[in-house]
Amino acid sequence: MSEFQSDREQAARKPGPLKWVIAAAVIIGVAAVLYVIGAASFKPAGVTDLNEFKKASLAKLDVPAAPRGQPTTVFTDGAGKSLTLADFKGQVVVMNLWATWCAPCKKEMPTLAKLQASYATQPLKVLPISVDRDSDLNLVQAQMTANSPLQVYRDPGYKLSFALDPRAEGYPTTVIYDKQGRERARLAGDADWSSPEAHGLVEALLAEH
Repeated sequence: MSEFQSDREQAARKPGPLKWVIAAAVIIGVAAVLYVIGAASFKPAGVTDLNEFKKASLAKLDVPAAPRGQPTTVFTDGAGKSLTLADFKGQVVVMNLWATWCAPCKKEMPTLAKLQASYATQPLKVLPISVDRDSDLNLVQAQMTANSPLQVYRDPGYKLSFALDPRAEGYPTTVIYDKQGRERARLAGDADWSSPEAHGLVEALLAEH
């Protein structure tokens, strides 16, 4: 066998550039599939991705990578009865921390009332929790009367604001919990809670089991 023939046979046995490209593509494809499978395995069962509702009036919505726990902090209703968020387990809860001296809070309150009214027959609870001092209770009551069917809830010591993780940045702050009591979304600042995206978010959580 000539030296020329030997070199030609060795060259034929070596993988060409096209083979390397195909092999690389296969490896990348397999890696992508494994990544998707791995990412899915870390997603809690029955958890809907709420990022699709982060638009328009809810553009500032914060959707945590994993659901957060809820504080066990005590607050009161209009009659002074002590409550915690756990008392509303089994319902989608839209907790709104607000104050009568907060203009953006009062601006969005009618939209929270509309949201509650729209789901009156479903397990949705809008909790507008006022941080106003005791001497301003009459102002809180007037706001709730003007925004029926919302009810009076109070936390004058700001305990819930500090118990959240992370803490509330200011007012209004709205935190949304699923039926299992897990924080699924949060929005700092006012929003239109009667908007299509707000309804879509609520309905996505209501549909979860």
